[in-house]
Amino acid sequence: MMTRRQAIKTTALASAAFAALPSAIAQTIATAPTTPPTPAIVGGFTLPPLPYAYDALEPHIDALTMQIHHDKHHAAYVANLNKAVTTGLPTTVSPAVETLLEDLNAVPENIRTAVRNNGGGHYNHSLFWQMMKKDGDGEPTGDLAKAVETAFGNFATFKDNFTKAALGQFGSGWAWLVLDGSALKIEATPNQDTPLSSGKTPLLGVDVWEHAYYLKYQNKRADYIIAWWNVVNWDFVAERYSKLKA
Repeated sequence: MMTRRQAIKTTALASAAFAALPSAIAQTIATAPTTPPTPAIVGGFTLPPLPYAYDALEPHIDALTMQIHHDKHHAAYVANLNKAVTTGLPTTVSPAVETLLEDLNAVPENIRTAVRNNGGGHYNHSLFWQMMKKDGDGEPTGDLAKAVETAFGNFATFKDNFTKAALGQFGSGWAWLVLDGSALKIEATPNQDTPLSSGKTPLLGVDVWEHAYYLKYQNKRADYIIAWWNVVNWDFVAERYSKLKA
């Protein structure tokens, strides 16, 4: 049993500790951050809306293809890109998709392929929707028209070479008009690769994955490309060229 002297001593120690408690709490509060740290934001890539209705490009590109292409295929690229970035960069604020694609070697190796495929899919399609519109412009005008003439001789030659690049892409991929430094060039890329990753800037691109045309044109890629020229948004391409060459 505790003696009277021990009880008095224990009570005194407890009282002293209790008396010191407010000052300890005050010290803790004084040294604590005034606001909690903000967690890093990772991912956050979103599916941009189509700039027109699903059926706006009829009869050249059908509404069901546009709906599936945008709402399913593009949405899947966005979801998988967010998953990859969240997994591979758990404490890093994710950069813009352009930044990731411009320097894939800087992307952690464990997510590099996923970023290349899904980041490219997201970036390429985000441009693709804007590169088309109802009742396309037919041909470029202004500075872009002059640049096309300088690079290819005339628009007809450019159109023929671009079409050949699209038809010649084996399997899935894209054909592009790119700005390489100050020069206009045509190139094709496989899968969802983008010219950004090789230091070039895409101005105009056509998606030649089968999901872009198979419902309406089946295996007839040439028919799809012929129809696609009717919905090219040359105003968008010209504006993009004007900003990039400046």
